[in-house]
Amino acid sequence: MDFLELATEVIDFRSFSNLWYWIALAALWSTASHWVVGVPFDMVTRARRGHERSLHDMRVLAEVNVNRILAMVEISGTAMVALATFLASGLAILGWGYGIEFCQAVFLLLAPMVIVALLNIRTARLLRDSGFEDVAGRLRMHRLLVQIVGVIAIFMTAMWGMWTNLNYGALRL
Repeated sequence: MDFLELATEVIDFRSFSNLWYWIALAALWSTASHWVVGVPFDMVTRARRGHERSLHDMRVLAEVNVNRILAMVEISGTAMVALATFLASGLAILGWGYGIEFCQAVFLLLAPMVIVALLNIRTARLLRDSGFEDVAGRLRMHRLLVQIVGVIAIFMTAMWGMWTNLNYGALRL
C-alpha cells in the first residue's frame, strides 16, 4: 500500500461511515453540555452542594461570560445571524441538493449548535435580568435543555447516517 492509498483511506469524505465523525459528534455534545454559558458544570455541582469557593467562582465566571456573550450579541449579533444563515443554507443546499455527504455531516454537527447558541443567549439574558439570582439553578436548567437538544440531534444524525450507509453499501438505492 503506497502513501496515496493510505492517505485516501484515512482521509475519507464518506463521513457517516467514518469512526472519527462519530467521535467528533460525541466530543462536541460532551463539551456543549459540560460548559454551560462558559461555566464548567462540575463547578455548578460543587456550588450546589454548598462549597463556598465554588459558589463564588461560579458566580464570577457566570457574570464574566454573560457580559461577554451579551456584548458580542449587541455588537455583532446581526452579522453572526447572517453568517450562520449563509453557512447553514449553503451546507444544506450542497448536502441535500447536490448529494455531498460531507456537507450533510457538517450541517448535522453545526445546525443544532445554533440552537445551543440561542439557548446560551437566552440564559445569559435571564441571568442578567434576574441580577444573577439562582445562578446554579438557571445553569442546571440550561444544561438540561442543551442535553435534550443533543439527544434529539444525535438521534437524527444517527438515523440519517444509518440511512446513508445503507443506501451506499447494502441497499445501493
